[in-house]
Amino acid sequence: MTRASRRGSDGAAERSVGPSSPLRAVARRLAASDRPSTAQRAILGYYAETGRFDYRALRIKSAVDDTLDAILEDVYGDVEAAVADELGVDGVDFAYETKLTLPAELTLGYLYRRAIARSAPGYDPVADEPAGIRGRLGLVDPSAPANREAREYVERAEEATALIVQALLDGDMRDAINDDEFEDFEVAAPGTTLDRRRVAEIAQSHLQGVVEAAFDRAPDAVRTAYDDAVERSEAHQDRDDRFRDMLADALDGDPDAAERIEAEYKFAPVPEDAPFPDDERDLPYLRTQYDRVGVIYRGMLDAYRGVGFEIPDAFGTSIVLAIIGAQIWLDDVDDYRDDVAEGQLTPVTAEYVLADRDAAAYENVVSITERYFELARDHAETAGSPLNGIAIEYILRSGEPERLPGSG
Repeated sequence: MTRASRRGSDGAAERSVGPSSPLRAVARRLAASDRPSTAQRAILGYYAETGRFDYRALRIKSAVDDTLDAILEDVYGDVEAAVADELGVDGVDFAYETKLTLPAELTLGYLYRRAIARSAPGYDPVADEPAGIRGRLGLVDPSAPANREAREYVERAEEATALIVQALLDGDMRDAINDDEFEDFEVAAPGTTLDRRRVAEIAQSHLQGVVEAAFDRAPDAVRTAYDDAVERSEAHQDRDDRFRDMLADALDGDPDAAERIEAEYKFAPVPEDAPFPDDERDLPYLRTQYDRVGVIYRGMLDAYRGVGFEIPDAFGTSIVLAIIGAQIWLDDVDDYRDDVAEGQLTPVTAEYVLADRDAAAYENVVSITERYFELARDHAETAGSPLNGIAIEYILRSGEPERLPGSG
């Protein structure tokens, strides 16, 4: 078994094992089984795919999880207080189920990694304490200028992430209210039944106030990035009726409807300012899905940049492509039958009206989504972000494409 040691773009040591390694073969088999958890299979799958096991990535992932839990606990605690005050009830318990925070988690993980690279060996700026052998031997000065700068970098990253998470939740809650969908709002109070719509409105109004106040204190570039993303996303939503009409016409047998879906939905021209190289702009559904979900995360990344963080283009493109792939692979696949019943045009419902057989539509959905994930992996590798690679494996292993017609 051949082994080699290399360093990532931030100087973090990684162990790389050759492609024929028995360990990688074992990891590949375990990743394909149902025995480990999805998170464990994602880590094994990343190792099997790349031959690298980055111990630091796992520690950073744990730190990110702890930080996000603390952020959400604070946010939901404030929402509970706002609901209790507005409705005159005590003991309110509130939570909100959303997948929107994953890109913010990955970005925070990237910034944690940058902070670690900036600190002196033996000091962990994320935990703000000595680490490793040097730390145990007392050879580290946490107050050294490089360590203090790294710790300040961590604190600024966490502060920015808290704001961005609240902005993402605010936008997601607005969509839920507009769509009259409240199943993701978990709310309870002893001895009373609370109206979910009213609770959702209070929660969203509270978050909007917090975000607006924070934007007033932040550089103009932060608000501009957020407002531009929301404007483009809402413009896509405004075209929803037209997309529904195209799907209805196609299902009714209109021979021109399929051509309109291909020209205006599947292969709509990608705007020049979209963060994709020329050889990726012919990806199916890129324009519509970028406007639908990807642009929100470009705005998120621009907000980080607006407060002074350097985020490489490759890192951002990796996130956007992974999120578009996740939207198709998780939500659109899961909601396929409901979307057909409700006349909702998505990449999945589109493929089932464009293909001549269910089996062909199924294969198209799988191959298109895998292409998004493949490119997202490439950009993650360029950016030196193993957390992105592990997240892509997690998304891939969380999907259930077998639920689609023609999968057998």
